[in-house]
Amino acid sequence: MTTHYRNPALAVDVVWLARGKVLLVRRGRPPFRGRWALPGGFVEYRETVEAAVARELREETGLLARSVRLVGVYSGPDRDPRHPTTSVVFRMSGRVATPHGGDDAREAAWIPLADVEPLAFDHSVILRDALRQERRLRRRRA
Repeated sequence: MTTHYRNPALAVDVVWLARGKVLLVRRGRPPFRGRWALPGGFVEYRETVEAAVARELREETGLLARSVRLVGVYSGPDRDPRHPTTSVVFRMSGRVATPHGGDDAREAAWIPLADVEPLAFDHSVILRDALRQERRLRRRRA
């Protein structure tokens, strides 16, 4: 008899901060169609999370960047209304350029941190955590 496991989906998300702004995408599909979110998406079969985060960033914004640190791992049965999801979130850095929405992102833009509205999914929590992490790192360097 074969055992079938129901596992959460694995996703990646991008936090890219530059010059007091954060890179966001406006969702083109449900759930949260029309709301701003961090770039990201699902990890494909036989793909590493490191490869997936670079791919999703490129597909949704047209930008290239490298991961500089892990922000965290976010999990829970209610993070995504479609199904349980676990996200590995990376802080990214690279040449700042004008993003262009692609794939399931209707739009992509650098949004001033002061103007960020509540984000789709739990991305407001993720962004808050990334900003705290950034402040701690700056204090250590000072």
